[in-house]
Amino acid sequence: MVVTICATAALGVLIAATLLGLSQADTTGRTLGLDVAVAVLSCGLIPVTLRWPLAGGLALGVLAALSPVATPPATAAALITARQRRFPVALAVAATGIAGHAVQGWWRPAGGLSYGWWLLLLTAAYAALVGWGALAQARQALLDSLRERALRAEAEQGRRVAEARVAERARIAREMHDVLAHRLTLVATYAGALEYRPDASPEQLSKAAGVVRAGVHQALDELREVITVLREDDNEADATSRPQPVLADVTCLVDESRAAGTSVRLNNQITTPTEVPAATGRTAYRVVQEALTNARKHATGQPVLVLLEGKPGMGLVVDVRNPLPTNASASPARGAGTGLIGLTERVQLAGGHLDHEISAGEFHLTARLPWPA
Repeated sequence: MVVTICATAALGVLIAATLLGLSQADTTGRTLGLDVAVAVLSCGLIPVTLRWPLAGGLALGVLAALSPVATPPATAAALITARQRRFPVALAVAATGIAGHAVQGWWRPAGGLSYGWWLLLLTAAYAALVGWGALAQARQALLDSLRERALRAEAEQGRRVAEARVAERARIAREMHDVLAHRLTLVATYAGALEYRPDASPEQLSKAAGVVRAGVHQALDELREVITVLREDDNEADATSRPQPVLADVTCLVDESRAAGTSVRLNNQITTPTEVPAATGRTAYRVVQEALTNARKHATGQPVLVLLEGKPGMGLVVDVRNPLPTNASASPARGAGTGLIGLTERVQLAGGHLDHEISAGEFHLTARLPWPA
């Protein structure tokens, strides 16, 4: 609304100035009435031109054939149309204005300038106006495109940050699941020993109680850590700040399970475990950890065989198997299987493949992980 008022006022001043100049030059006053009428119509067409450039520009081009008073709004209409409409539409308005002025110059010639030069200069002026308007429109379109691209890039960056935060929290949750499940099954094993072996010596009972107490404290510390991390609004708290296990730590993991009463035989054919990439070794560690945890939960008292083999360029194979209990009541109820689901996802993210099956009364878990040459 403000732009319309300002444009109408500015062009109205130019129309009035042109009308005043024509009235002073025409001493006879033969065309004064026509000029006044054209001035009034031109002022009325200015808001129309701002709203509908094509219609307003064509009408002003026709009025330009009647009086020079319509020249300021007709040329302005060509500029406005070039800024707001497609180039062919702007050319149509400019051509109408040139034709109207050609008629005007023919029956009301400008003094001191030949008709040919006057028409040439007029055509050049319209061409400059159309070019200026088209350039302004292209520049505005470029700015709008850059602004939209910046907004889209900002939104995409925000989405990526959110996805990265969710993925990191999910990774931390999987990591803590593996650690807590292993820790709590050890605690449950020792607590079961306290329950079913009341005739044990005081030293054995004291040792088992100490293991339960230490295991519970460690589990609480780890649970408190994961809750703290998952409550963070940014990624400052990262699970990578914890010492991460590697393939060489599998031996300690097996010793810990043996101390809890599980018969575990480790066949480690990897002579130099330090050559295994850290990510591959960590995934292999988690596979063995989940397998031992499941064995304690679902096959209590059964022996477990852990096989590690592979070489650079051939891959790393983790093979864990244990017999199933003959009496179904001898083992606790089976869980929801979320541990194996998470383990499968972990192995796939590491570029490997995980298989597990029950065959001939034996649970068999095999993970094949990449080991670049």
